[in-house]
Amino acid sequence: MLNIQITYSNIIKSILVFACIIISTSPLKLAAENSDKAVDVAEIVNKIDTLFRSSTSVAKIEMIITTPNWTRRLKMDMWTKGLEKTFIRILTPKKDAGIATLRVEKSMWNYFPKINKVIKVPPSMMMSSWMGSDFTNDDLVKESSLLNDYNAKFICCAEKMDNNYCIELTAKKNAPTVWGKIILMVRKKDIIPVSQTFFDEKGEAIRLMNFKDVKMFGNRKMPATMEMIPLKNRDKKTVMHFINAIYDQNIDKLIFTRRNLQKKR
Repeated sequence: MLNIQITYSNIIKSILVFACIIISTSPLKLAAENSDKAVDVAEIVNKIDTLFRSSTSVAKIEMIITTPNWTRRLKMDMWTKGLEKTFIRILTPKKDAGIATLRVEKSMWNYFPKINKVIKVPPSMMMSSWMGSDFTNDDLVKESSLLNDYNAKFICCAEKMDNNYCIELTAKKNAPTVWGKIILMVRKKDIIPVSQTFFDEKGEAIRLMNFKDVKMFGNRKMPATMEMIPLKNRDKKTVMHFINAIYDQNIDKLIFTRRNLQKKR
């Protein structure tokens, strides 16, 4: 007699896979597929790309970094112009106040007031941690683009497909990203992101970003909170919360200059 071990987890996975197979051949799924095809996946991805930035944005943000041993809170101001320009200045805590980050197109700099020095960030450091958080430099200043750097297609996610679009993003050749794939979950009713799961080039899930607390900022509806969880260390997480945000207003072009990095508040 064969010794077969069946775990609850394996049963659930088998059911979901089977559900995808069955649903994919049903009239209901075919109708859903036709509906999804009528929706431009590139349009959805572009909206997610620009949701927190638009043509311009000015935001006040709180970041909470949590580890098993300590918790750290940062408050900062952020200015953006499209996907090309970002300026961030930390306001609190006092020991970090004045630290600033600037990106203009492909170039990025950090300013550290304690040593009064501007340091250019090389491209190889874009996927490194920003200020010890679980967000990378690229997450904060958005050098990479979901629309430009990934190929997008709808996929079956049986457990959530009724209310959400499930989109697989696979990295284009020579794209400036370490992620081989991203699974993006988006609410169908209002094209608001629900989650992003990031996979390395070997197909292993590395981190999960959840979008929460949907609010109106002016006439823009968006999640006020982003929670980043490293999947190999679930005792850690970083939460980024938008306290307020203003979009599509004129911003002084001097904001996005290296001289502004060293300017006092």
